[in-house]
Amino acid sequence: MKPEEIKKLDAYFKRTFNPQIVVKARPRKNDSAEVYLDEEFLGVVYIDDEDGDRSYNFSMAILDVDLA
Repeated sequence: MKPEEIKKLDAYFKRTFNPQIVVKARPRKNDSAEVYLDEEFLGVVYIDDEDGDRSYNFSMAILDVDLA
């Protein structure tokens, strides 16, 4: 993922969810970025280029033990 895309996603997550969220590039991956809240890993944002329409999908796993 290009640095300018990461900047835009970072600003979007900060504005929409929480100013403490940080979007970071993934090592050796160019189709996604990692999302953190402070130092805690939240999930991954993937690029979707299907049919020439670019969009982003955020994937976050929620463990059963975290719901208790």
